[in-house]
Amino acid sequence: QVQLVESGGGLVQAGGSLRLSCAAAGSIFSIGAMGWYRQAPGKQRELVAHIPSGGRTAYTDSVKGRFTISRDNANNTVYLQMNSLTPEDTAVYYCNAAGVRTVRGIMDCWGKGTLVTVSS
Repeated sequence: QVQLVESGGGLVQAGGSLRLSCAAAGSIFSIGAMGWYRQAPGKQRELVAHIPSGGRTAYTDSVKGRFTISRDNANNTVYLQMNSLTPEDTAVYYCNAAGVRTVRGIMDCWGKGTLVTVSS
């Protein structure tokens, strides 16, 4: 069984920064792409940032230049550095791991989410 455990959410003032972490735990051989999604109240879940196992990162337009996604493959961890936060960034942030290769096969996994609240 694979679990994704997020941390780093919280309350921050506009203009501040937060760093989210997501660690994948379990008998994992490898992970394909990893990403961060968010869901604001009354809105659909959206992809915020994506990082494949090799290759270029991608971001939704509203966070380009402010957010940076990175990963530590040795520790099956993905990070999201969020700078210059605005109230519009307030949401529950979810970690996703796609193409997780385990003894049971290949699966996609989601974390339970971490709340980010940006006050004006």
